[in-house]
Amino acid sequence: MPKPGEAVPRPRSTVRADLLLLAIAISGISLSAPLIAATTAPALAIAFWRNAMAVGALTPLALTRHRAELFTLGRRNLLLAVAAGALLAVHFGVWLPSLHMTSVASSTALVTTTPIWTTLLMRLRGHRPPALVWAGTALAFLGVVILTGVDLSLSSRALAGDALALAGGMAAAGYVLLGAEVRRTTGTVTYSYVCYGTTAVLLLAVCLLSGAPLAGYSGGTWLKLALLTVTAQLLGHSLINRVVKGLGPSVTSTAILLETPGAALIAALWLGQTPPVASYPALAVIVAGLGLVIMADRLGKKS
Repeated sequence: MPKPGEAVPRPRSTVRADLLLLAIAISGISLSAPLIAATTAPALAIAFWRNAMAVGALTPLALTRHRAELFTLGRRNLLLAVAAGALLAVHFGVWLPSLHMTSVASSTALVTTTPIWTTLLMRLRGHRPPALVWAGTALAFLGVVILTGVDLSLSSRALAGDALALAGGMAAAGYVLLGAEVRRTTGTVTYSYVCYGTTAVLLLAVCLLSGAPLAGYSGGTWLKLALLTVTAQLLGHSLINRVVKGLGPSVTSTAILLETPGAALIAALWLGQTPPVASYPALAVIVAGLGLVIMADRLGKKS
């Protein structure tokens, strides 16, 4: 019987399929930052619409093919899915504003501390991650540091932005762990529907309280919001929700670090932003770290 947070042993072909889906998910979320940068709408409004549109896209499927599971979800799984949605709302709500308060490099590096907090939370829950998980997590995060430079400022505004980004990384860790727990017995569509619905409602409240405009955008902006929903939300987050059941939170959260070099490469091709010289060695370091975490996961299942 696997411990809480551990992946269930499965055939190699299934694991390879999940790794392929994870690669597609990382490609999807890598489009997030470039699309947000190219979208002329408030950051919180963008976060709201990507979740609200995802709920709209999932509604026909959730209320037809997954209706029975949705209405028999159970109190525990419902509360956990709602809690995961609340943490996802916190992640978006604190990280996106931090991009305007501190450097993008610092914000990106601090928000991607997610695998560190994931590993620590798993330790607090009684699961003892092997040394290879700690080493792989540290190595992968080092790759992000190499890429971003992590230039921390001493100004009070920048430090506040750094704190928000760090909080975003912590919230994302809780989101991944809660998702892994719910997905042990609940389908991807049902879980994602409840999670995104909670996130959308909470972000809507924040947008209304802060006065962020939710309409009046150009057709091009709405098109970018729709593209963001399909790529970063439905392909990105939803596939992450799909594979976290089998791959486990350690592998999944560490792989999310690949979003940083992925976004840099996409920005270079689409927005004409030349990637830093450190992009390619940083990518190699992140992949090496992820490889160690996957190796530790495979060895753990054999023991």
